[in-house]
Amino acid sequence: MSDVTSPAQGAAFFDLDRTLLAGASGEVFSRAMRTAGLVSHSIPGESLLYRLFNAVGETLPSMALARQAASLAKGRSRAAVQGAAQLAAADLRDMVQPLAAPLFAEHRAAGRAVVMATTTPYDLVKPLADLLGLDDVVATRYGVNADGTYDGTIAGPFVWSTGKLAAVKAWAERNNISMDESFAYSDSVYDTPLLAAVGHPFVVNPDPRMVLMAAARRWPTLDLSAPAGAESTPEGGIGMAKIPVVNMEIQKLALSFTHPFFFPYAKFDIDGTANIPGSGPAIVVGNHRSYFDSAALALMIAKTDRTIRFLGKKEVFDAPVLGQIATAMGGIRVDRGTGSDEPLQAAAEALANGDLVALMPQGTIPRGRAFFDPKLKGRWGAARLAAMSGAPVIPVGLWGTEKVWPRSARLPNVLNLVDPPLVRIRVGAAVELKHKDADADTKKIMKAIMALLPEESRTKHEPTAEELALALPAGHRGDTERESGRRPGTD
Repeated sequence: MSDVTSPAQGAAFFDLDRTLLAGASGEVFSRAMRTAGLVSHSIPGESLLYRLFNAVGETLPSMALARQAASLAKGRSRAAVQGAAQLAAADLRDMVQPLAAPLFAEHRAAGRAVVMATTTPYDLVKPLADLLGLDDVVATRYGVNADGTYDGTIAGPFVWSTGKLAAVKAWAERNNISMDESFAYSDSVYDTPLLAAVGHPFVVNPDPRMVLMAAARRWPTLDLSAPAGAESTPEGGIGMAKIPVVNMEIQKLALSFTHPFFFPYAKFDIDGTANIPGSGPAIVVGNHRSYFDSAALALMIAKTDRTIRFLGKKEVFDAPVLGQIATAMGGIRVDRGTGSDEPLQAAAEALANGDLVALMPQGTIPRGRAFFDPKLKGRWGAARLAAMSGAPVIPVGLWGTEKVWPRSARLPNVLNLVDPPLVRIRVGAAVELKHKDADADTKKIMKAIMALLPEESRTKHEPTAEELALALPAGHRGDTERESGRRPGTD
């Protein structure tokens, strides 16, 4: 480790797998161990585990196995393992991302130490760090007996998640390094504690969960696999860094992990997704009953092989965290107060590119008695967009989302795991429109949506005081009767 004298000096901390390396190091280490005679055969399913890691990054089960590896190493010669690590280092060097070396050079030019921070055991990664000329390694260390064999314990912290943060902080204190002046690079959502603790966090090749975390926290994303020569300036303006704005491939990856399993507080009955075109533009329209509607639509879209652009109120995009995620997932902001056609133009451009576009013609969740009106009223946006683009309009009927997240609640009822409510989602065939009269076409669209709702939706219902309260915003103090006429409208 080079001497560091300035109290304000920072360092650059790099995760290993899927960050410095293009994939997982485990397979290379396993092969080297077999070559060195330290293991005699592969673990059943080992290659599948590595493929899963390369696709989605760290998982809790994989980290549980990594923690147990110390006990499996008990009795093995430390010198033999270090020798196998030397064999692996050359192969691992070939897996280092092309833009890592220029980034190292820029940090060194700025006087920063370049440090590997990884869960992988120290004795395995130290030869690679030396080969790359890194200043130091923060890694999980195994206990060693007097005879030079591993004793089956972990000496110090398990360098993962908050353990990695603790280990990096301890290293920084020993070396007089400022965390506020430091940089950190990682792909994994489990490295969020470390990235949040440094002054300059960067996300590299993010796993699906880190995509959303990076968007929520406005952390820049780097692609270190870009061709050599790409612009790279870590001093506050990295040329290849970008805040995720609209990245449909990222959304596709995230949607692949959208599954009812992640919503145990609701049950889902989804039918008719075959009506979503397999390719080409389409306008997906649904009724609006709850803040949970967008999650329901995402689950519906996840059953297809498509991505989708959502039109949403500006309040959604202005909200902390949720707004950044909405933007990252391809959202199109609608500010009704301006009367601007820009959102429709943006949606028309997305359709011209062959995308799906989703919107709620009602504009907002009906309030008070309007929520219980069997006849749905819509604004003209969907009809105008269909006329502009010629794209088919696909109706979706949503029912029961308000049981998961009523209008009156600030959060969904995530604790209802014993008897979760049923969310019913029905996708219908394209609505036949004439594109001559926006009002007439809007009425056809709303009629098509109503036809997809259950029979009970068509019965006039006199709400109780409790039901009315649930259909009003949290903390509402106004006239419940007056709220009925607020929205939706036909502008």
